[in-house]
Amino acid sequence: MQRKVTKAIFPVAGMGTRFLPATKSVPKEIMTLVDRPLIQYAIDEAREAGITEFIFVTSRGKSALEDYFDHAPQLEQTLREKGKTALLEELEATNMESGTIAYIRQHRALGLGHAVACASRLVADEPFAVILPDDVIAGEPGCLKQMVDAYQDTGGCMVAAMEVPHEKASSYGVLDVQEDMGALVSVKGMVEKPPAGEAPSNLAVIGRYILTPEIFQNLADQREGAGGEIQLTDAIATEIAKEHGVYGYRFQGQRYDCGSKAGFLQATVAFGLARDELRDELSTYLEELVASRRAAE
Repeated sequence: MQRKVTKAIFPVAGMGTRFLPATKSVPKEIMTLVDRPLIQYAIDEAREAGITEFIFVTSRGKSALEDYFDHAPQLEQTLREKGKTALLEELEATNMESGTIAYIRQHRALGLGHAVACASRLVADEPFAVILPDDVIAGEPGCLKQMVDAYQDTGGCMVAAMEVPHEKASSYGVLDVQEDMGALVSVKGMVEKPPAGEAPSNLAVIGRYILTPEIFQNLADQREGAGGEIQLTDAIATEIAKEHGVYGYRFQGQRYDCGSKAGFLQATVAFGLARDELRDELSTYLEELVASRRAAE
């Protein structure tokens, strides 16, 4: 039996330039899908997986993230007085108790690997998860819960994996598969954003990881990789030859790339249609919109 995974790192230091001008004053992670910010979906997924300690790697201009997870006594009291119990319960679910959440600054934008390394002292010698809030994954159970359950049998390092079109593999970290066991694959190599046509597979690494603490030493020893950054993929690849190895996990669920405008819009529609109180009106609107566009053609 492996040690329980109870800590998760959330790298949220990025500037969100693809969403300017909105992100000039609002952290990308606070942008909402329907009525919940991206970061709330990540936190809910982590809680379901058994995470009890949340580590945010932030940068200047991210204070709205800290405010979001704080208590709002005046607003809570107003909802209580007006008898809006359901809204009050939703609001209270966003609160993070003192001691469960920590914030670390990444002072230089040196890549995902560097962001993870910034949290090394808070993780210490335990296995830990990394969640990228840009990757919103709708699944039952959540993607990280699926991975945590599988990790109890494998140990080592584990990355979420998803098959992508071959022509798009160069946009991802890609797995070189040693043995395909269905949901799990053992890994013999990892390549970060391989040149077009040179990817070893179309199995791409998606923004969920379970890692051993040895990763921190790998990151400390590592030179700059693709894009002049400290690549997390390179640090994980170092673990392939070790005793417990590296695994890819084909999760069950739908992933939305909310780091792109198109992916964000797709997720907004999908999550809107999943809500009972919105489904009928939104479906009708979309059907009418499609019909009018076809008529115009």
